[in-house]
Order: sequence, then C-alpha cells, then structure tokens
Amino acid sequence: MQKLIRELEEANIGTVLVNEPLSSHTTWKIGGPADIFIEPTDKSALSRSMKIVHKHQVPWRVLGRGSNLLVRDGGIRGVVFKLSDGFSHLSIKDGEVRAGAGYSLIKLAVMAGKEGLTGLEFAGGIPGTVGGAVYMNAGAHGSDVSRILKNAEVLLDNGDFVRMTPEDFAFAYRTSILQSSGGIVTEAVFQLAHGDRKEIAHFMAEHKDRRRKSQPLNMPCAGSVFRNPPGNHAGRLIERAGLKGFRLGGAQVSEIHANFIVNCGNATAQDVLNLMEHVMNTVEKQYRVRLVPEVLVVGEG
Repeated sequence: MQKLIRELEEANIGTVLVNEPLSSHTTWKIGGPADIFIEPTDKSALSRSMKIVHKHQVPWRVLGRGSNLLVRDGGIRGVVFKLSDGFSHLSIKDGEVRAGAGYSLIKLAVMAGKEGLTGLEFAGGIPGTVGGAVYMNAGAHGSDVSRILKNAEVLLDNGDFVRMTPEDFAFAYRTSILQSSGGIVTEAVFQLAHGDRKEIAHFMAEHKDRRRKSQPLNMPCAGSVFRNPPGNHAGRLIERAGLKGFRLGGAQVSEIHANFIVNCGNATAQDVLNLMEHVMNTVEKQYRVRLVPEVLVVGEG
C-alpha cells in the first residue's frame, strides 16, 4: 500500500489523503476511514490515478456528495475517489445540458429551469451529484434520469473513457449496470424540451416548499432510506407501524418524515443499520411487506 501511496503522490493528480474519515464526506456525517482518499483535479488526473490503482489491483469506490450512502464504521478498504470542483462544469445549448459528474443535481434543475427547459424538475430536491444520479438512476415525482439522459462519459477501471447510451446503462428502478459492472460517470448529457419558465419555476417552488415542510432538512440524513413498495409508500407504512420518532443509539426515524433516518449528533453506522433492521422487521410483521433499502451500504463493520 505504501508503494501505491507514493506513486499517487508523485503523479501530481490532486489531493491524496491516508485514513481520511468519511464522516466528513457524507450527508449523514457517518463513516469510518478510507485507506486512501483521492480528490483528482480533473478527468485527466482521475484517469492517471485510476491506471495506477488498477496496476496495483487495489479495490476502489467513487464518492460524490455522499448522499444516499451509509459507510460502515470500519471504513472502506482500498481507494475512494471523490469528484468535486474539477468535475463541476456546465453548458447548455439547444436543449442539450452537459454537466460534470460533480455538479449539484438540485442546482442543475434550477439552472435548466431558468433557461426555460423542462424535464429536470423532478431532480429539484435530490441532494446528490450528476454522477451519482446517473449511477443510481435517481428519480422522484414519477420521473427519473433514464427518461432524459442522452449519453454519459464513463471511466472504466483500466483508466479508459467510454461514452454510454441509456440502453448501455440498462436502467431500472434506482439502478444501473454500473452498480454491478463498475465504472465512474465523469460527465452526463441530458436532452430537455423547451417549456414555460413561469410554469417550471412555479412547479419547483411548490415542491421546494413541500420539502421544507415535510423533510428533516436541518439534520444530517441521506434522503429516503427505503424504496417505495409497488402501490404504496415506505414512509406511510413506517408511520402507520408507530415508528415515527423511534430511536436506537444516535439514529432516529425522523419525526417529520418516517422514511428519513436522522443522525441526532453521535450516530454510528451500526446504529443506523440496527434501526433499519428494526423498521424492516416491524413493517413486515404488521403489513407483510418487506421494505428494501434505497441507500447504499458500503465498507466494513
């Protein structure tokens, strides 16, 4: 591992940190350390670092804003790449929106709306990045990334770039092929339609106001914890099961929205996992529905 660290530091790729606490890089403010944490300056630096990591056959994972993610208390072995400022470019032309993987999805929806482009309104409340949204096929309000994606640039684990179409991603509900095959989204191109600026702004303002009233945005959380079962809502089932406000350790089912688990200040990943298991068991016992987690759980216990 020391040889890998030395090669990365000598490659002039950006920030390279050892044993970096991932609690500083997730919206839940939870997570053990990454053996090696890399924040590349741009996609060329990312490619160079990936080739070095590939040569040493070290496992890796990519991180955006760290939403929709639970890192276990033991942290992540190998390398964690974080895409941030060097992947935050944006260009809009003739209804085509081209954004870097590190660009905020909420900000992207706002910018598209200001240009009078419709199709991204669903993303106005999803607290992640463009890269994570493509990886997870993020969605809300009856729409998702698969409906508007034109293509995306992806870095393979050998350091080469490929351009993938929606068909290549094999999108399904909150999933894409990258979750099994690997690869890092570095840029996405969305094809949007022209709409009425006032209507788009009104739609997004309504949903923003609803989120502010119905979601625990003032506490560390990771968005919706469970997928909505067919024909139902996870939050509704959890609330009906009497679990709103239920707490284990430092983790609590939100008193505002039952499909959110909040960090009350000292939660561990194990607290969250224990609470998730309790919620799943209780809902299944009462309603014969087994909730499926939407958040990704990674790392070692």
